[in-house]
Amino acid sequence: MGRLPASTSPLSSLREAVGADFTAAVGQLSELVRIPAMAWASFDPAELDRAARHVAALMQEAGIADVDILQAPRPDGGQGAPAVVGRRPARNGKPTLMLYAHYDVQPAGDITLWDSPPFDAVERAGRLWGRGVADNKAGVVLHLAAFRNALRVLGDDLELGITVLIDGEEEAGSPSLPLLLQQHSDLLAADVLVVADSGNWKVGVPALTTSLRGLILGTIEVQVLDHALHSGTYGGPLLDAVTVLSRLISTLHHDDGSVAVDGLVSSDVPGPSLSEEDFRADSGVRPGVPLVGTGSLTSRLWTKPALVIIGMDVPSVALSSDTLQPAARAKFSLSLAPESDTAAAMEAVRRYVEKHTPFGADVTFTPAGRTEGFAGDATSPAARAMLSAMEETWGVPAVCMGVGGSIPAVNILTKLYPRAEVLITGAEDPDSRAHGANESIHLGDFEKAILAEALLIARLNTPD
Repeated sequence: MGRLPASTSPLSSLREAVGADFTAAVGQLSELVRIPAMAWASFDPAELDRAARHVAALMQEAGIADVDILQAPRPDGGQGAPAVVGRRPARNGKPTLMLYAHYDVQPAGDITLWDSPPFDAVERAGRLWGRGVADNKAGVVLHLAAFRNALRVLGDDLELGITVLIDGEEEAGSPSLPLLLQQHSDLLAADVLVVADSGNWKVGVPALTTSLRGLILGTIEVQVLDHALHSGTYGGPLLDAVTVLSRLISTLHHDDGSVAVDGLVSSDVPGPSLSEEDFRADSGVRPGVPLVGTGSLTSRLWTKPALVIIGMDVPSVALSSDTLQPAARAKFSLSLAPESDTAAAMEAVRRYVEKHTPFGADVTFTPAGRTEGFAGDATSPAARAMLSAMEETWGVPAVCMGVGGSIPAVNILTKLYPRAEVLITGAEDPDSRAHGANESIHLGDFEKAILAEALLIARLNTPD
């Protein structure tokens, strides 16, 4: 990408303000990391309330006076997690910018895999470590720090409307967000949406995320017996359910590792070059493990299907007995090309499973959720302003990239506000390890991300 035309902006003043404020921003992020807010029924909902109140206080400290904590029911009838909304209305006909992030996080998992306690933010080697520090509490603090520093520099000249929406259940699929947005659609209407839940191409190279894969989740259960049997007495004429399920799972990929389910959308698209060496370094794949699939690495990551078994209900080794298991169950996660129809993809997996279950076993296929993909427009006025702000801030051209994951809120927001321009940014980098042990962000790039968004606010406030 060539250099974008620069325009007059208060970059120098914003850089000074963000630099002077950065220690405070890191401190706020560290405080937020200490709140283990997880939006599943198996975790304490009081932590969600505590995190929401903490975020509301941060909004007010940033200079947003109109702050509410809102909730709406989930589709199952239960109460959704609290969302925090802060508003500074537009003046003199200026547009409104919505800044979205989420405060809820993934569970820490196996604590022994962490180099430091997951819910204590620790700074070392130029990075900040802790659960949720990247996904997505950095997004929360990024938005608030960008706004308060833009306000400090622009003062009363800041007439752009600002709405900050901080979700409390994104990691659980944002189930109550559609109804919450419908109930408050006028309150939350915006012309530009900035979703800070992604990251950069690599440390030192900023990126605007312009596509997201769709996602479907489901479970596959096979049953071969009415009850468990002694494996020595009955083994031979029968195969146990774990073996049958394993054989079914083994058919889900071709020999080259690509997904074998018929009818899924797949495309090879041009994108920034990603070498196998860089991918291996970023992912930590073992030296003897080959990469799978066909086409460019970026296509395999962004525009082709990827199917993973993310859980199995089988006896553990520690608790196993010498038994033919009557039933076994697995949960799959299938990432899809951005333009895929997730309902059609779910039906394709159902047909495949029912056709390929071996040895006449009974099979039950149960959908468990789906999220549509997203394809953005890197040429929109807001996107060009963001790319220009990134380039001025980092001093190198920004990359337009896809992301293999999904962000439920993006599709929820774009359906409700179809005319809004959508920008997906964030503070992560390829080694942030979101959802895994030792999650972290690069502090230098975090500061630049704050500055770039503050500059975007200034640009949208006073367009060329």
